[in-house]
Amino acid sequence: MRILVADDEPEMAMVLEALLKREHYSVEVVHNGQDALDYGLAENYDCIVLDIMMPKLDGIQALRALRAKNVAAPVLLLTAKSQMEDRVAGLDSGADDYLPKPFDNRELIARVRALTRRGSEYKPTALTAGNVTLDCSTFELKCRPSCIRLGNREFQMLELLMRQEGRLISTEQFMERIWGCDSEAELNVVWAYISYLRRKLEAIGANVRIAARRGQGYLLEEMI
Repeated sequence: MRILVADDEPEMAMVLEALLKREHYSVEVVHNGQDALDYGLAENYDCIVLDIMMPKLDGIQALRALRAKNVAAPVLLLTAKSQMEDRVAGLDSGADDYLPKPFDNRELIARVRALTRRGSEYKPTALTAGNVTLDCSTFELKCRPSCIRLGNREFQMLELLMRQEGRLISTEQFMERIWGCDSEAELNVVWAYISYLRRKLEAIGANVRIAARRGQGYLLEEMI
C-alpha cells in the first residue's frame, strides 16, 4: 500500500517514513502543502498523512483542494495543534482522522491501518481521458474495440498524465516520480517512453495526445 506523508519538519518526516516502511508500506515524503496537493492529485494513495502547519499551503488548504478534486484517499491530520476548534476544522474539511503531536508510534500505525482498510473501497480501477480508458488493475489501455497492454514504466507515465490531464509535467518530475531521485537513468529516457506511448495511443485510435511544451514539459490533451 502507498502512503503520502507531508510534514515540513525533516526529523519528523524521517520518523514517519521509517515507521511506515517498517510496516511494509510504500512511502513518499513531501515537505510543503503545495507538493502534498500536487502528489495527491497525480498519484493514487491508500492514505495521506498531512501536517497542518506547512509552507506554501497549510494542511487544511491542501486537504480542501484535494477533496474539491474528488480525491477520496483517507487523510490523517497530524499536527501540534490540539485545540477542539482545530480538530473540528480539520474534520469538516474532509479529514478522516486527527492525531495531535506528540503521539505514540503504535497509535499512529493503528490509525493508518484502520484508514487504509476503510479507504480500500474508494480506489478507482480505471482512468478515462477522451475516448480512452486506462485499467489500473491490468495495465490495459482501451479504446473500443482496441486494447493494448502497457509496460510498467509506460503505465506509470500515462497514469500520471491522465491524473493530471491538461496540466504540464516536466521531465524532471517524471524522473523523480517514476525512476526515483537516485536513478542513474538519463533524462532522454523520458522522451523515449513518451514516444512509445504516442505510438500506442495512435495505434488504438485515441482522440487524446501527449503534447510537448518546449522547456516546460508534457501534458495530455484532447484533440479537436
